[in-house]
Amino acid sequence: MKNIIVFALSLLLLSSCGGTGNGELVGVQRDANFFEPNPYGMLFIAQGSFNMGQNEQDFASTSNAQVKTVTVRSFWIDETEITNSEYRQFVYWVRDSIARRLLGEQFDEFFITEDNMGNELDPPFLNWETPLDWYNQEYAEILEEMYYPEKERFFRRKELDTRKLEYEYEWVDLQQAAKRSNRYNFETKQYEGQVYDAKGELGDIVDRSSFIMKDRVLVYPDTLCWIADFTYSFNEPWTQMYFWHPGFDEYPCVGVSWKQATAFCIWRSNLLNNYLHSEGQPFAMDYRLPTEAEWEYAARGGLKSSVYPWGGYYTRNDRGCFVANFKPLRGRYVDDGAAATGPVMSYAPNDFGLYDMAGNVSEWTSSAFDESSYAYTHDFNPDYKYNARPDESHVMKRKVIRGGSWKDIAYYLQCGTRSYEYQDSATSYIGFRCVRDYIGE
Repeated sequence: MKNIIVFALSLLLLSSCGGTGNGELVGVQRDANFFEPNPYGMLFIAQGSFNMGQNEQDFASTSNAQVKTVTVRSFWIDETEITNSEYRQFVYWVRDSIARRLLGEQFDEFFITEDNMGNELDPPFLNWETPLDWYNQEYAEILEEMYYPEKERFFRRKELDTRKLEYEYEWVDLQQAAKRSNRYNFETKQYEGQVYDAKGELGDIVDRSSFIMKDRVLVYPDTLCWIADFTYSFNEPWTQMYFWHPGFDEYPCVGVSWKQATAFCIWRSNLLNNYLHSEGQPFAMDYRLPTEAEWEYAARGGLKSSVYPWGGYYTRNDRGCFVANFKPLRGRYVDDGAAATGPVMSYAPNDFGLYDMAGNVSEWTSSAFDESSYAYTHDFNPDYKYNARPDESHVMKRKVIRGGSWKDIAYYLQCGTRSYEYQDSATSYIGFRCVRDYIGE
Protein backbone atom coordinates (compact mmCIF):
# COMPACT_ATOMS: atom_id res chain seq x y z
CA MET A 1 0.00 0.00 0.00
CA LYS A 2 2.83 2.41 0.87
CA ASN A 3 4.50 1.73 -2.49
CA ILE A 4 1.27 2.62 -4.30
CA ILE A 5 1.01 5.93 -2.40
CA VAL A 6 4.64 6.86 -3.15
CA PHE A 7 4.15 6.02 -6.84
CA ALA A 8 0.99 8.17 -7.00
CA LEU A 9 2.77 11.12 -5.37
CA SER A 10 5.62 10.81 -7.85
CA LEU A 11 3.19 10.94 -10.76
CA LEU A 12 1.54 14.01 -9.21
CA LEU A 13 4.87 15.82 -8.90
CA LEU A 14 5.86 15.00 -12.47
CA SER A 15 2.50 16.13 -13.84
CA SER A 16 2.72 19.47 -12.02
CA CYS A 17 5.88 20.63 -13.79
CA GLY A 18 4.01 22.21 -16.69
CA GLY A 19 5.42 19.68 -19.17
CA THR A 20 7.72 16.67 -18.82
CA GLY A 21 10.62 18.10 -20.83
CA ASN A 22 11.84 14.49 -21.15
CA GLY A 23 14.01 15.10 -18.15
CA GLU A 24 15.69 18.15 -19.72
CA LEU A 25 15.90 21.72 -18.47
CA VAL A 26 13.17 23.51 -20.43
CA GLY A 27 12.32 26.47 -18.19
CA VAL A 28 8.99 27.45 -16.70
CA GLN A 29 6.26 27.39 -19.31
CA ARG A 30 3.99 30.43 -19.47
CA ASP A 31 0.30 30.32 -20.34
CA ALA A 32 0.75 33.14 -22.85
CA ASN A 33 3.55 35.16 -24.42
CA PHE A 34 3.94 38.67 -23.07
CA PHE A 35 3.63 41.55 -25.52
CA GLU A 36 4.26 45.12 -24.45
CA PRO A 37 1.90 47.53 -26.24
CA ASN A 38 3.00 51.00 -27.19
CA PRO A 39 2.14 53.28 -24.25
CA TYR A 40 -0.23 56.07 -25.19
CA GLY A 41 1.51 59.36 -26.00
CA MET A 42 5.02 57.90 -25.74
CA LEU A 43 7.77 57.10 -28.22
CA PHE A 44 10.29 54.28 -28.11
CA ILE A 45 13.96 55.23 -27.82
CA ALA A 46 16.27 52.34 -28.68
CA GLN A 47 19.39 51.66 -26.63
CA GLY A 48 22.57 53.32 -27.79
CA SER A 49 25.79 55.15 -27.01
CA PHE A 50 26.60 58.82 -27.44
CA ASN A 51 28.98 61.54 -26.35
CA MET A 52 27.32 63.20 -23.39
CA GLY A 53 28.28 66.79 -22.62
CA GLN A 54 28.87 70.11 -24.34
CA ASN A 55 29.80 70.16 -28.01
CA GLU A 56 30.49 73.88 -28.12
CA GLN A 57 32.80 76.14 -26.18
CA ASP A 58 31.88 76.58 -22.54
CA PHE A 59 31.63 80.35 -22.79
CA ALA A 60 29.81 80.48 -19.45
CA SER A 61 32.85 78.79 -17.86
CA THR A 62 30.66 76.37 -15.89
CA SER A 63 32.99 73.39 -16.41
CA ASN A 64 30.15 71.06 -15.35
CA ALA A 65 29.53 69.06 -18.54
CA GLN A 66 32.74 67.46 -19.72
CA VAL A 67 32.35 65.25 -22.78
CA LYS A 68 31.96 61.59 -21.84
CA THR A 69 30.99 58.54 -23.91
CA VAL A 70 28.08 56.74 -22.25
CA THR A 71 25.51 54.04 -23.01
CA VAL A 72 21.83 54.04 -22.10
CA ARG A 73 19.28 51.26 -22.27
CA SER A 74 16.02 51.37 -24.21
CA PHE A 75 13.09 53.32 -22.80
CA TRP A 76 9.81 55.01 -23.63
CA ILE A 77 9.46 58.78 -23.28
CA ASP A 78 6.54 61.19 -23.55
CA GLU A 79 6.22 62.77 -26.96
CA THR A 80 5.56 66.16 -25.34
CA GLU A 81 5.84 67.76 -21.95
CA ILE A 82 3.01 66.95 -19.55
CA THR A 83 0.22 69.37 -20.39
CA ASN A 84 -2.18 71.23 -18.11
CA SER A 85 -4.95 68.87 -19.21
CA GLU A 86 -2.91 65.77 -18.31
CA TYR A 87 -1.77 67.09 -14.95
CA ARG A 88 -5.34 68.17 -14.19
CA GLN A 89 -6.35 64.49 -14.40
CA PHE A 90 -3.99 63.90 -11.47
CA VAL A 91 -5.43 66.82 -9.50
CA TYR A 92 -9.00 65.66 -10.16
CA TRP A 93 -8.14 62.11 -9.09
CA VAL A 94 -6.73 63.38 -5.79
CA ARG A 95 -9.79 65.61 -5.33
CA ASP A 96 -12.20 62.74 -5.98
CA SER A 97 -10.30 60.29 -3.78
CA ILE A 98 -10.49 62.72 -0.85
CA ALA A 99 -14.20 63.22 -1.49
CA ARG A 100 -14.86 59.49 -1.65
CA ARG A 101 -12.95 58.93 1.58
CA LEU A 102 -15.08 61.55 3.33
CA LEU A 103 -18.30 60.12 1.93
CA GLY A 104 -17.21 56.58 2.81
CA GLU A 105 -17.41 57.47 6.49
CA GLN A 106 -21.17 57.92 6.04
CA PHE A 107 -22.05 55.78 3.02
CA ASP A 108 -20.73 52.21 2.77
CA GLU A 109 -20.98 52.09 -1.03
CA PHE A 110 -17.90 54.32 -1.39
CA PHE A 111 -15.65 51.66 0.18
CA ILE A 112 -14.74 48.10 -0.84
CA THR A 113 -14.31 46.21 2.42
CA GLU A 114 -13.75 42.65 1.13
CA ASP A 115 -11.60 41.10 -1.59
CA ASN A 116 -12.76 38.54 -4.14
CA MET A 117 -12.18 35.73 -1.64
CA GLY A 118 -14.33 37.36 1.03
CA ASN A 119 -11.39 38.42 3.18
CA GLU A 120 -11.71 41.72 5.02
CA LEU A 121 -9.62 44.59 3.66
CA ASP A 122 -7.97 46.79 6.29
CA PRO A 123 -7.84 49.57 5.35
CA PRO A 124 -10.64 49.28 2.77
CA PHE A 125 -10.25 50.28 -0.89
CA LEU A 126 -12.07 53.19 -2.47
CA ASN A 127 -14.93 52.13 -4.71
CA TRP A 128 -14.56 54.10 -7.93
CA GLU A 129 -17.62 52.47 -9.46
CA THR A 130 -20.00 54.41 -7.21
CA PRO A 131 -21.06 57.66 -8.96
CA LEU A 132 -19.88 60.83 -7.25
CA ASP A 133 -22.58 63.49 -7.50
CA TRP A 134 -21.23 66.81 -6.22
CA TYR A 135 -24.73 68.32 -6.37
CA ASN A 136 -26.36 65.67 -4.17
CA GLN A 137 -27.62 67.50 -1.08
CA GLU A 138 -26.61 64.74 1.31
CA TYR A 139 -23.13 64.61 -0.18
CA ALA A 140 -22.77 68.40 -0.31
CA GLU A 141 -23.01 68.79 3.45
CA ILE A 142 -20.23 66.26 4.00
CA LEU A 143 -18.03 67.71 1.27
CA GLU A 144 -18.36 71.27 2.55
CA GLU A 145 -15.01 71.00 4.33
CA MET A 146 -13.25 70.64 0.98
CA TYR A 147 -14.10 74.24 0.09
CA TYR A 148 -12.63 77.51 1.29
CA PRO A 149 -14.40 78.86 4.37
CA GLU A 150 -16.72 81.78 3.63
CA LYS A 151 -14.39 84.41 5.08
CA GLU A 152 -11.64 83.36 2.59
CA ARG A 153 -13.77 83.36 -0.55
CA PHE A 154 -13.07 85.92 -3.25
CA PHE A 155 -16.23 87.64 -4.47
CA ARG A 156 -18.28 85.01 -2.56
CA ARG A 157 -17.33 82.30 -5.04
CA LYS A 158 -17.46 78.78 -3.64
CA GLU A 159 -14.17 77.17 -4.69
CA LEU A 160 -12.24 74.05 -3.68
CA ASP A 161 -9.55 74.66 -1.09
CA THR A 162 -6.44 73.62 -3.03
CA ARG A 163 -4.45 73.54 0.21
CA LYS A 164 -6.26 70.30 1.07
CA LEU A 165 -5.43 68.47 -2.14
CA GLU A 166 -2.66 66.27 -0.73
CA TYR A 167 -1.47 63.05 -2.31
CA GLU A 168 -0.09 60.33 -0.06
CA TYR A 169 2.24 58.00 -1.88
CA GLU A 170 4.83 55.28 -1.39
CA TRP A 171 7.92 54.05 -3.15
CA VAL A 172 10.62 51.49 -2.48
CA ASP A 173 14.10 52.94 -1.88
CA LEU A 174 16.18 50.39 -3.77
CA GLN A 175 19.30 52.50 -3.38
CA GLN A 176 19.31 51.99 0.38
CA ALA A 177 18.15 48.39 0.06
CA ALA A 178 21.10 47.60 -2.22
CA LYS A 179 23.75 48.62 0.32
CA ARG A 180 25.74 45.65 1.56
CA SER A 181 25.29 46.73 5.17
CA ASN A 182 21.51 46.74 4.72
CA ARG A 183 21.17 43.24 3.25
CA TYR A 184 19.41 40.42 5.03
CA ASN A 185 21.87 38.33 7.10
CA PHE A 186 21.08 34.67 6.49
CA GLU A 187 23.23 33.59 9.41
CA THR A 188 21.54 35.74 12.05
CA LYS A 189 18.18 35.58 10.23
CA GLN A 190 17.64 39.33 10.50
CA TYR A 191 18.50 42.75 9.09
CA GLU A 192 21.29 44.62 10.88
CA GLY A 193 21.63 47.93 9.05
CA GLN A 194 19.96 51.33 9.33
CA VAL A 195 17.89 53.29 6.86
CA TYR A 196 16.71 56.89 6.43
CA ASP A 197 12.98 57.35 5.99
CA ALA A 198 11.36 60.01 3.77
CA LYS A 199 11.55 62.53 6.64
CA GLY A 200 15.27 62.01 7.05
CA GLU A 201 15.02 60.11 10.33
CA LEU A 202 17.50 57.27 10.81
CA GLY A 203 16.17 54.01 12.18
CA ASP A 204 16.95 50.31 12.41
CA ILE A 205 15.82 48.01 9.63
CA VAL A 206 13.04 45.83 11.00
CA ASP A 207 12.10 43.95 7.84
CA ARG A 208 11.56 44.62 4.12
CA SER A 209 8.91 47.22 4.92
CA SER A 210 11.65 49.49 6.29
CA PHE A 211 12.61 50.29 2.68
CA ILE A 212 9.10 51.52 1.84
CA MET A 213 9.23 55.31 1.87
CA LYS A 214 6.03 57.23 2.56
CA ASP A 215 5.42 60.89 1.84
CA ARG A 216 2.67 63.34 1.02
CA VAL A 217 2.68 66.38 -1.22
CA LEU A 218 0.30 69.15 -2.25
CA VAL A 219 -0.57 68.46 -5.89
CA TYR A 220 -2.04 71.76 -7.06
CA PRO A 221 0.49 73.81 -9.08
CA ASP A 222 1.83 77.06 -7.66
CA THR A 223 -0.13 79.44 -9.89
CA LEU A 224 1.37 82.47 -8.14
CA CYS A 225 4.76 81.62 -9.63
CA TRP A 226 3.87 83.73 -12.67
CA ILE A 227 3.98 86.80 -10.41
CA ALA A 228 6.65 85.67 -7.94
CA ASP A 229 9.21 84.85 -10.66
CA PHE A 230 9.26 88.36 -12.11
CA THR A 231 9.75 91.73 -10.42
CA TYR A 232 7.77 94.71 -11.72
CA SER A 233 6.01 92.66 -14.38
CA PHE A 234 2.28 92.28 -15.09
CA ASN A 235 1.55 88.54 -15.23
CA GLU A 236 -1.70 88.33 -13.32
CA PRO A 237 -3.67 86.87 -16.27
CA TRP A 238 -1.44 83.77 -16.29
CA THR A 239 -1.82 83.37 -12.53
CA GLN A 240 -5.60 83.55 -12.75
CA MET A 241 -6.17 81.34 -15.79
CA TYR A 242 -3.13 79.37 -16.96
CA PHE A 243 -3.76 76.07 -15.19
CA TRP A 244 -7.54 75.70 -15.17
CA HIS A 245 -8.82 77.55 -18.30
CA PRO A 246 -9.56 75.29 -21.32
CA GLY A 247 -7.72 77.77 -23.55
CA PHE A 248 -4.48 76.56 -21.93
CA ASP A 249 -5.27 72.83 -21.94
CA GLU A 250 -2.48 71.92 -24.39
CA TYR A 251 0.14 74.18 -22.83
CA PRO A 252 2.89 72.60 -20.72
CA CYS A 253 2.11 72.41 -17.02
CA VAL A 254 4.34 74.68 -14.91
CA GLY A 255 4.45 75.70 -11.26
CA VAL A 256 5.20 72.08 -10.37
CA SER A 257 8.14 71.23 -8.09
CA TRP A 258 10.41 68.22 -8.52
CA LYS A 259 8.63 66.48 -5.66
CA GLN A 260 5.24 67.07 -7.29
CA ALA A 261 6.53 65.77 -10.63
CA THR A 262 7.89 62.66 -8.89
CA ALA A 263 4.55 62.10 -7.13
CA PHE A 264 2.77 62.45 -10.49
CA CYS A 265 4.95 59.66 -11.93
CA ILE A 266 4.09 57.36 -9.01
CA TRP A 267 0.37 58.13 -9.40
CA ARG A 268 0.57 57.48 -13.14
CA SER A 269 2.28 54.14 -12.46
CA ASN A 270 -0.41 53.09 -10.00
CA LEU A 271 -3.15 54.20 -12.38
CA LEU A 272 -1.90 51.83 -15.08
CA ASN A 273 -0.82 48.97 -12.83
CA ASN A 274 -4.15 48.90 -10.98
CA TYR A 275 -5.93 48.60 -14.33
CA LEU A 276 -3.59 45.83 -15.53
CA HIS A 277 -4.12 43.98 -12.24
CA SER A 278 -7.90 44.17 -12.65
CA GLU A 279 -7.52 42.64 -16.14
CA GLY A 280 -5.32 39.82 -14.88
CA GLN A 281 -2.29 41.15 -16.77
CA PRO A 282 1.35 41.38 -15.59
CA PHE A 283 1.87 44.74 -13.96
CA ALA A 284 5.30 46.31 -13.53
CA MET A 285 4.89 49.42 -15.63
CA ASP A 286 6.53 52.19 -13.65
CA TYR A 287 6.73 55.76 -14.88
CA ARG A 288 9.44 58.09 -13.62
CA LEU A 289 11.37 61.21 -14.48
CA PRO A 290 14.17 60.65 -17.01
CA THR A 291 17.75 60.50 -15.85
CA GLU A 292 19.97 63.28 -17.11
CA ALA A 293 21.68 60.91 -19.54
CA GLU A 294 18.38 59.58 -20.91
CA TRP A 295 17.09 63.09 -21.40
CA GLU A 296 20.17 64.21 -23.36
CA TYR A 297 20.20 61.04 -25.45
CA ALA A 298 16.56 61.58 -26.38
CA ALA A 299 17.12 65.30 -27.05
CA ARG A 300 19.92 64.63 -29.52
CA GLY A 301 17.57 62.57 -31.66
CA GLY A 302 20.29 60.23 -32.86
CA LEU A 303 22.41 63.06 -34.26
CA LYS A 304 26.06 62.80 -33.24
CA SER A 305 27.63 65.89 -31.68
CA SER A 306 24.55 68.00 -32.42
CA VAL A 307 24.49 71.36 -30.65
CA TYR A 308 20.69 71.61 -30.69
CA PRO A 309 18.00 68.90 -30.88
CA TRP A 310 17.30 69.83 -34.49
CA GLY A 311 21.03 69.59 -35.43
CA GLY A 312 23.20 72.37 -36.76
CA TYR A 313 24.58 75.44 -35.06
CA TYR A 314 21.73 77.91 -35.50
CA THR A 315 18.34 78.66 -33.96
CA ARG A 316 16.79 79.67 -37.31
CA ASN A 317 15.81 77.55 -40.28
CA ASP A 318 16.69 78.23 -43.93
CA ARG A 319 13.80 80.72 -44.14
CA GLY A 320 15.11 82.76 -41.22
CA CYS A 321 12.41 81.62 -38.77
CA PHE A 322 13.20 80.62 -35.21
CA VAL A 323 12.71 76.90 -34.61
CA ALA A 324 12.07 76.93 -30.84
CA ASN A 325 10.41 79.01 -28.13
CA PHE A 326 13.09 80.89 -26.20
CA LYS A 327 14.37 84.45 -25.59
CA PRO A 328 15.86 85.68 -28.85
CA LEU A 329 17.50 88.99 -29.72
CA ARG A 330 17.94 90.55 -26.27
CA GLY A 331 14.33 90.07 -25.20
CA ARG A 332 12.21 90.07 -28.37
CA TYR A 333 10.16 87.20 -26.93
CA VAL A 334 7.45 87.19 -29.60
CA ASP A 335 9.83 86.86 -32.56
CA ASP A 336 9.75 83.07 -32.18
CA GLY A 337 5.94 82.99 -32.21
CA ALA A 338 5.19 82.93 -28.46
CA ALA A 339 5.54 85.60 -25.78
CA ALA A 340 5.67 83.05 -22.94
CA THR A 341 4.88 79.33 -23.09
CA GLY A 342 3.17 78.03 -26.18
CA PRO A 343 1.04 74.96 -26.96
CA VAL A 344 3.01 71.72 -27.16
CA MET A 345 3.80 70.55 -30.72
CA SER A 346 4.00 74.15 -31.96
CA TYR A 347 7.48 73.55 -33.36
CA ALA A 348 8.93 70.70 -35.43
CA PRO A 349 10.07 67.58 -33.52
CA ASN A 350 13.60 66.22 -33.48
CA ASP A 351 14.57 63.11 -35.44
CA PHE A 352 13.17 60.84 -32.70
CA GLY A 353 9.79 62.58 -33.07
CA LEU A 354 10.00 64.36 -29.71
CA TYR A 355 8.63 67.87 -29.37
CA ASP A 356 10.06 70.81 -27.39
CA MET A 357 13.25 69.13 -26.23
CA ALA A 358 14.63 72.65 -26.47
CA GLY A 359 12.65 75.70 -25.40
CA ASN A 360 9.07 76.24 -24.25
CA VAL A 361 9.79 75.01 -20.68
CA SER A 362 12.84 73.50 -19.03
CA GLU A 363 12.30 69.97 -17.76
CA TRP A 364 12.96 68.20 -14.48
CA THR A 365 15.14 65.09 -14.51
CA SER A 366 15.48 62.51 -11.74
CA SER A 367 19.19 63.27 -11.34
CA ALA A 368 20.68 65.28 -8.50
CA PHE A 369 22.98 68.11 -9.58
CA ASP A 370 26.68 68.08 -8.86
CA GLU A 371 29.21 70.06 -10.91
CA SER A 372 31.62 67.12 -11.03
CA SER A 373 29.16 64.23 -11.39
CA TYR A 374 30.37 63.41 -14.92
CA ALA A 375 33.76 62.53 -13.43
CA TYR A 376 32.49 59.74 -11.16
CA THR A 377 29.21 58.44 -12.61
CA HIS A 378 29.35 55.17 -14.52
CA ASP A 379 29.48 55.15 -18.31
CA PHE A 380 26.64 52.57 -18.37
CA ASN A 381 23.28 54.22 -17.65
CA PRO A 382 25.03 57.03 -15.75
CA ASP A 383 23.05 58.67 -12.99
CA TYR A 384 23.57 60.46 -9.71
CA LYS A 385 20.72 60.33 -7.22
CA TYR A 386 20.51 61.87 -3.79
CA ASN A 387 17.44 61.96 -1.58
CA ALA A 388 17.99 65.15 0.39
CA ARG A 389 16.62 65.19 3.92
CA PRO A 390 14.41 68.15 4.92
CA ASP A 391 17.03 69.47 7.34
CA GLU A 392 19.89 69.43 4.81
CA SER A 393 21.26 72.53 3.11
CA HIS A 394 19.82 73.78 -0.16
CA VAL A 395 22.90 72.74 -2.10
CA MET A 396 21.97 69.10 -1.47
CA LYS A 397 18.47 69.65 -2.87
CA ARG A 398 19.56 70.65 -6.37
CA LYS A 399 18.06 68.67 -9.25
CA VAL A 400 19.16 68.82 -12.87
CA ILE A 401 16.93 70.65 -15.32
CA ARG A 402 17.44 70.49 -19.08
CA GLY A 403 16.27 72.01 -22.34
CA GLY A 404 15.96 75.72 -21.64
CA SER A 405 12.68 77.63 -21.54
CA TRP A 406 10.76 80.47 -23.10
CA LYS A 407 12.66 82.98 -20.93
CA ASP A 408 16.17 81.58 -21.55
CA ILE A 409 18.78 82.54 -24.13
CA ALA A 410 19.85 80.04 -26.80
CA TYR A 411 22.79 78.71 -24.76
CA TYR A 412 20.39 76.85 -22.45
CA LEU A 413 18.69 75.20 -25.44
CA GLN A 414 21.84 73.27 -26.35
CA CYS A 415 21.71 69.51 -25.82
CA GLY A 416 24.77 69.50 -23.57
CA THR A 417 23.91 72.47 -21.35
CA ARG A 418 22.89 71.56 -17.83
CA SER A 419 21.44 73.67 -15.06
CA TYR A 420 19.63 73.09 -11.79
CA GLU A 421 16.75 74.12 -9.57
CA TYR A 422 15.90 73.20 -6.00
CA GLN A 423 13.59 70.21 -5.61
CA ASP A 424 10.98 72.11 -3.60
CA SER A 425 10.85 75.10 -5.98
CA ALA A 426 8.05 75.65 -8.47
CA THR A 427 8.52 78.13 -11.31
CA SER A 428 6.75 79.42 -14.40
CA TYR A 429 9.41 78.02 -16.72
CA ILE A 430 9.95 74.41 -15.58
CA GLY A 431 7.77 71.46 -16.54
CA PHE A 432 8.46 67.77 -17.05
CA ARG A 433 7.84 64.66 -19.08
CA CYS A 434 7.85 61.00 -18.01
CA VAL A 435 9.76 57.94 -19.15
CA ARG A 436 8.96 54.26 -18.76
CA ASP A 437 11.45 51.43 -18.84
CA TYR A 438 11.32 49.13 -21.85
CA ILE A 439 10.91 45.48 -20.93
CA GLY A 440 13.87 43.76 -22.57
CA GLU A 441 16.30 45.36 -24.97
